Amino acid sequence: MTEETTVRQFQPADLDAATEIWNEVIGDGNAFAEEDCLTREEAIKLFSSQSHVGIAEDANGEIVGAYILHPNYPGRLGGICNASFAVRKAHRGEHIGEKLVKDCVEKAKTMGFRIMQFNAVIESNTHARHLYERLGFIHSGTVPAGFRLKDGKYENICQYYLKL
Repeated sequence: MTEETTVRQFQPADLDAATEIWNEVIGDGNAFAEEDCLTREEAIKLFSSQSHVGIAEDANGEIVGAYILHPNYPGRLGGICNASFAVRKAHRGEHIGEKLVKDCVEKAKTMGFRIMQFNAVIESNTHARHLYERLGFIHSGTVPAGFRLKDGKYENICQYYLKL
């Protein structure tokens, strides 16, 4: 794991880098539900509407990843949170995702969430699935052909949860 990479709270100056990373993942078409990359205005709305946004920054000050954390459901289900993670393409495989997930779990605990739930992890995203399982997340089900990939084919989605 890259020890020099730290995770900190999002600052307004991070918007362009975080949007660029988010849009890389959207553009890949195999992880996020969005089909179109975020405009600056959409990114402002996305990042400002979260309970928490974490930013991974390397030793050189480059922003290499981000996560968003928010309630999965409102009202009586508000104790369940959801999160999404994005790592800059050039830095994938450097265990930045692990740092983001660990930070997110700790932040969710301090915010009083009781469960973290991931609704739609693409079945072929084996790196993320192995990471979640290694960190104690439970695979609670699979939705057949629940995600339309960029090429129009459908793939299963896996659901995970972690009791915080």
